Amino acid sequence: MLGKKLVTAQKRGETRALCLGLGMVACSMMMYFFIGITIVPFYTKSVWTTETVCKVLKANIQDKAPCPNSEGSEDEDIFPYPCLQVWVNLTTSGQEVMLYQTEDTLERNPKCSYVPGKSENSKEVKARIETIASNFKKYQTFPCYYDPGGTQTNVILSRLYDPKGLLFAFLWPTLMFTGGCLIIVLVKISQYVSVLSAWQ
Repeated sequence: MLGKKLVTAQKRGETRALCLGLGMVACSMMMYFFIGITIVPFYTKSVWTTETVCKVLKANIQDKAPCPNSEGSEDEDIFPYPCLQVWVNLTTSGQEVMLYQTEDTLERNPKCSYVPGKSENSKEVKARIETIASNFKKYQTFPCYYDPGGTQTNVILSRLYDPKGLLFAFLWPTLMFTGGCLIIVLVKISQYVSVLSAWQ
């Protein structure tokens, strides 16, 4: 009687562990799919792949000419904000080009180097833009990214998703997938050993 209870408890534990492993594998597949339709397209679409050194030539704030967002963008309802324009010297070619914060900045407003978020008010945006401009004047040499193919003649300060960021995004679903597969394999081994012991 005790042996039957132990066998029943073992089967229940194996079933739960198997469900856990299958659930982890299924969740990791969903995470892979989500990353594949959100982060990967931004990474592959970005042409600013080569890092170089940029030197600030001028950083101007156009207070009298607020810079609205591009027509048709999702930020049309944002308030007009001072337009910060940063021009840098590209050390690889010696060209004078405009600097943008990220790839998304160029898409949202190609006239300005910085685009504020919707949640910020006008006073916060003005203070932040002035701080950014003063930092560029203080630290005039910094790393930036340019398009080696020449499709884009401008540069960006940082990439939305660099290779390290993409690798980190794939790290967690990979660990979950590996853990789920390991649990399934251990359950199958346990079942095989139980059947072998019972047969003997």
